[in-house]
Amino acid sequence: MTNSPESAPTRLTIRAATPADRPVLERLWLLFRHDMSEVTGALPGPTGQFRRERLDATFTDPGRSGFLAHLESDGAPPSPVGFALVRALDGPARVLTSFFVVRGARRGGVGRELAAQVLASYPGRWEIAFQDANPPAVRFWRAVATDAVGRAWTEQHRPVPGRPDLPPDTWISLTTG
Repeated sequence: MTNSPESAPTRLTIRAATPADRPVLERLWLLFRHDMSEVTGALPGPTGQFRRERLDATFTDPGRSGFLAHLESDGAPPSPVGFALVRALDGPARVLTSFFVVRGARRGGVGRELAAQVLASYPGRWEIAFQDANPPAVRFWRAVATDAVGRAWTEQHRPVPGRPDLPPDTWISLTTG
């Protein structure tokens, strides 16, 4: 993977997150929730932090997993640039619960490669939710699904549990081999 001709060549690495990665994931989580607040209207709590139950469960629930993406460039220390959190590893369908790439690493293939590697890590049924109010996410997840399985994916709207005040989420379902 390379950036523009003026920048140094970069290499993307993606690996399963470990408990030692928790501080990095916590920092990326704040950026993720901040970005999503534009779509969801969520505000931080009194301590300045957003809700993080999904992140915390990644480190306590054996049915969950996390992935961390780094970009490395010409001997510089690797920069964490994204993450993916997955739940229901022990269920009939894995669910991609959270996905984030920092703005400076977007539009260069980092997100699509991260998504592809996560989907390939657990072959089988997958479900991915996003909001129609986030047009880049709509385009991104449809492209990821098509990259993964061609046209063999479905999309539907589902109400947000316990939140009748919110518009329904859009869910993509697919099966990887």
